Amino acid sequence: MAEIRSERRGKAAVITVHDPDRRNALTLELSEQLAAAVDDAERDDAVHAVIVTGTPPAFCAGADLTALGEAREQGLRAIYHGFLAVARCSLPTIAAVGGAAVGAGLNLALAADVRIAGPRARFDARFLRLGIHPGGGMTWMLQRAIGTQRATAMTLFGEILDAEAAREAGLAHRVVDGDHDALLAAAVEFANGAAEAPRELLKTTKRTMRHTATLDAHADAVDAEIVPQVASIESPEFAARLATMKARIGGN
Repeated sequence: MAEIRSERRGKAAVITVHDPDRRNALTLELSEQLAAAVDDAERDDAVHAVIVTGTPPAFCAGADLTALGEAREQGLRAIYHGFLAVARCSLPTIAAVGGAAVGAGLNLALAADVRIAGPRARFDARFLRLGIHPGGGMTWMLQRAIGTQRATAMTLFGEILDAEAAREAGLAHRVVDGDHDALLAAAVEFANGAAEAPRELLKTTKRTMRHTATLDAHADAVDAEIVPQVASIESPEFAARLATMKARIGGN
């Protein structure tokens, strides 16, 4: 049965696109379920990070071709809905890419803040080979992730990146050896770094990073950071952690 599966591992929500017989291609229904799963994770105060993956052998083979062939603007936007929910997510996001990420599946991987790849990962734009113009903001996301020249090679010339090539290009943060379970374990371990921080501070800092990425001047970034930094210093979370650190130092 094609479905989006969601589970909690520690303070991470693991969201899985599950339709292995169709290589996890995104139907309208799956896209809607994916967006709902992301929304559920954001509403859960116990969740500090979101991990998106696909049931092996693929990560996501793109949009379902039947839905794609019948789509016009409204239908296309409905297909985008799932990966755009990941892109808009206020929590830190990780894509655990264990197989092919093709077309809209590449968009799903790009929508995450960090990508961790398994040895069988492949990143394939493919839109033009299907006779379709790229959509869902792929050209913007890909150029920001790996630069104009490499993005052009993938988009216009059909270059496909395997796991190591993706790591070298900066598309994948790291490559994990082993099977899908090992990949997910590595993603959950990586997410533990976010689990240690106050949840609202994670969200505020991610929002600030999105803003400062658009700035040209260091001074503007200092100004953008100062208000939320002062607010964090005045927060009860910081006071409690500061007291703990002082007690620990005093105890030594």
